[in-house]
Amino acid sequence: MLLRNPVNTSAGCRSKYSAKHASRSLTTQASQRPLYIPNKIDDPNYIRIFDTTLRDGEQSPGATMTSQEKLDVARQLSKLGVDIIEAGFPMSSPDDFEAVYAIAKEVGNDVHPDGYAPVICGLSRTKFQDLDRAWDAVKYAKYPRVHTFLATSEIHMKYKLKMTPQQVIDNAVAAVKHLRELGCNDIEFSPEDAGRSDPAFLYEVLGAVIQAGATTLNIPDTTGWNLPHEFGGLIEKLRKNTSGADKVIFSTHCQNDLGLATANSLAGALAGARQIECTINGIGERAGNASLEEIVMAIALRGDQQMNGLRTGIHPVHIYPTSKMVMDYSGMMVQPHKAIVGANAFAHESGIHQDGMLKNRNTYEIMTPESIGLSRNPEDAGIVLGKLSGRNALGSRLKSLGYDLSGEELDDVFKRFKALAEVKKGISDEDIVALMSDEVHQAQTVWELLDLQVVCGTMGMPTATLQMKGPDGITRMGVGVGTGPVDAAYKAVDSLVRVEADLIDYSVNSVSEGIEALATTRVVIKPAGRLSAVSEHASLGKVQRSFSGQGSHEDIVVASARAYTHALNKMIGWMSSRQSSPSSGSKTTSTTASSVTSTSVRNSSRSAPATVSGKAVAA
Repeated sequence: MLLRNPVNTSAGCRSKYSAKHASRSLTTQASQRPLYIPNKIDDPNYIRIFDTTLRDGEQSPGATMTSQEKLDVARQLSKLGVDIIEAGFPMSSPDDFEAVYAIAKEVGNDVHPDGYAPVICGLSRTKFQDLDRAWDAVKYAKYPRVHTFLATSEIHMKYKLKMTPQQVIDNAVAAVKHLRELGCNDIEFSPEDAGRSDPAFLYEVLGAVIQAGATTLNIPDTTGWNLPHEFGGLIEKLRKNTSGADKVIFSTHCQNDLGLATANSLAGALAGARQIECTINGIGERAGNASLEEIVMAIALRGDQQMNGLRTGIHPVHIYPTSKMVMDYSGMMVQPHKAIVGANAFAHESGIHQDGMLKNRNTYEIMTPESIGLSRNPEDAGIVLGKLSGRNALGSRLKSLGYDLSGEELDDVFKRFKALAEVKKGISDEDIVALMSDEVHQAQTVWELLDLQVVCGTMGMPTATLQMKGPDGITRMGVGVGTGPVDAAYKAVDSLVRVEADLIDYSVNSVSEGIEALATTRVVIKPAGRLSAVSEHASLGKVQRSFSGQGSHEDIVVASARAYTHALNKMIGWMSSRQSSPSSGSKTTSTTASSVTSTSVRNSSRSAPATVSGKAVAA
């Protein structure tokens, strides 16, 4: 790993650590992961990374992922080296149960050469039915865990739970004891909204669940209310005043409502918490969660010098590929100035900064892009991709960007690559990543867009004609007339797919600069009419699902049609899976696969304005 450590002048001393030294040090750290014991860590400086991208992260509006996508992300998280993967909320829907079950069976038993295998965790309310469902989903993993929660703040107990403090204690204790009776020996308990709870009541609740058999106590700042010194102080007080605190692992779960999730998480670790809950790209409820990449790199860069030797078992070189996969699957775009993984994180435009970078990159970069798996200046490798490049050259470049594809997946990307190379002189890494997103990071294909032609202008109504291959393998032709070229294309798709859906968001971004730039379009849709995609939310109850899709092409209209088709495929796949999955314990409204593919389409909402870099354009 390549890291840049500036001179440390604290305490009157000057010591310089080279990138080579940092690389060797962090490689050693990752290879010396402590043996997993639920309620104990042999190394007092080791921080467990608990990733909740697949659970809390997926609760972001429009961030729905299919079971296969969740499995792909879980595999990537295992490659990244996270200690615990919270794979989902099994009680929320049959599809979520199946996803958690599949992750537990496959990823949870994929033991790495060093003996590491991630803990697979399922979230559950304290209801026995939920607990049973969660345990059934994770119990086949090598290291299974159930995470149960109950609110402890006065406002939550009074208005949401309508429970007395004693009822909350009794309920929490009963849940932990029930999990023990089921055979679960790795139990995490969270007092929801702990950041606004009475510390004295927390001592009582947490002491009771420790006695009942809990092994990890997660302290959530559910509303992002706390400041770093407050949250660190809370962790310190809980460790000091809770009976049995020395027998469990304390954890942090910080929301980002005030932009302090990362700072609060690190403050908690400095105060003695040895597990940090976070998500890739910081996605999650409202303003999101603590960002895994920010926490991991802060500890990697400053843990030894400023955090009393704290370390993790993460392999940072897999951060960027994981970030890109989550962005593609969830549809949650990463802001350009996002720390670590944003498009501008390693960009330098100021003349003064550029001058410094040319003389010594340490002047303005504290880490290299290569350290997180982002390749820069690929021409240095002697390979310039273009229309004469072969499949092996593309495969080599994809590997350097962190993508390990099967032969079939590489064939699909190579076909799009050759088509793009015919109309674009030089293929950039950004173009390749966009093609990856469009070809590989997509839902299972039900309908495939083959060809599209749109006629538009001031002389008549915009008209789109297209060809699509249906689930039966038959190629059909559709026609649509709309208020603009994109609207016409969408109505042409509707004429064949015939699924009721409302378009709720549409955006277009240019992948690179110039007239030959590749366009990436993102859409978000939700089921309409008699179709329903309601599922159970851990805290909010029943919520309406939405589905995102992304498409890339040098033609914006084609990119838009591809994105819309991908979103429909994701919605059809998710709704069909509910019909084929076991419905035990689920309160979701099911719909048959046949009804999904034969229902008439409501097009009235398709004329919404689009946005390109924040500016409204005619769709």
